[in-house]
Amino acid sequence: MNKKELIQAVGEKTDNASFYAKNVIDATLAVISDTLTKGDEVMLVGFGTFSVRTQKARTARNPKTGEKIQVPAKKVPSFKAGKGLKEAVN
Repeated sequence: MNKKELIQAVGEKTDNASFYAKNVIDATLAVISDTLTKGDEVMLVGFGTFSVRTQKARTARNPKTGEKIQVPAKKVPSFKAGKGLKEAVN
């Protein structure tokens, strides 16, 4: 499911026009993004937790040349599924 399909599904589920569903989804994604940018977590009980974690610096190898290169540490967004979501999938 892509964003457009999600907007349509939310619009149908809430009996609202796709325009309103788009605004809600865009606002939700913006709030999650802003919160993660600040270094905080977004916990949706039963669904999951969005957080930022740090990948350690590491040595990698260029597959074309075989040369070793240093990859610096970086922050990446992470999602851990909650109990309710895990149970729904299984």
